[in-house]
Amino acid sequence: MPVPVPPGGHPLRVDPARVHGGAVASAGGPGHATTAHLPVVDETSAGGLVVQPHRTGPQAAVILRRNRAGRLEMCLPKGHLEGRETPEEAAVREIREETGISGTVRSALGVIDYWFSGEDRRVHKVVHHFLLRADGGVITAAGDPDGEAEDARWVPLAELTQRLAYPNEQRLAGAALQVLVRTPDLVE
Repeated sequence: MPVPVPPGGHPLRVDPARVHGGAVASAGGPGHATTAHLPVVDETSAGGLVVQPHRTGPQAAVILRRNRAGRLEMCLPKGHLEGRETPEEAAVREIREETGISGTVRSALGVIDYWFSGEDRRVHKVVHHFLLRADGGVITAAGDPDGEAEDARWVPLAELTQRLAYPNEQRLAGAALQVLVRTPDLVE
């Protein structure tokens, strides 16, 4: 059975030289902190699919960014909640910053919940995703304050399940397509 690929896109790799006594030791060797002893941090983000009608079918704004391995990947715009923002407010802001498109939340799509580890902490991340109607703007990644998005573009919603990098985001795109088949006026 293949090792599942985490949201970061890399399979888990264990360096046998770092395994000591059945546990993975830190780079400092025995007696130093292991991943299991790292502090846990909870993070909440929001984003989703901002959709515009098109003569060939609805299109969604996506971003292209580099993953940790340096590969360019297509993903949904999203980011951390700031201050007292609700997930809906953060989704609208993050999508506008990363794609240049202003939108209005029309429906909740789903929540992605996952874990990852950094050098100094384990992170439990929850990402709220919404379906938004595009209200205006020009598609561009130039306004991304973090500079993570290298490009932004419109992609036919029907193609997203094959083009998005992450399976959870592919499922969200499928859910958005089903919602719009039932209620196309949500984004018109």
